[in-house]
Amino acid sequence: MSNAVFYHAGCPVCLGAEQMLINALDQNKYTLESVHLGTQPNRIDAAEAAGVISVPALVLEDQVFHINFGAALADLKA
Repeated sequence: MSNAVFYHAGCPVCLGAEQMLINALDQNKYTLESVHLGTQPNRIDAAEAAGVISVPALVLEDQVFHINFGAALADLKA
């Protein structure tokens, strides 16, 4: 089974995207981990290393999918 990581900042757009992913992602193929960077700032470096520029974003099979522009990672570091 492959991992999928959804990075977000907890805003309404992010939470809506998270719910859509939970409903749409084939749970027999992917384990979805949701990472709230506002409450888990220690994960920002990992998100950045994976190629995430802004949230909400999904990292799936080493590919980054930026879903919408909610917040830049640089803004979350401050």
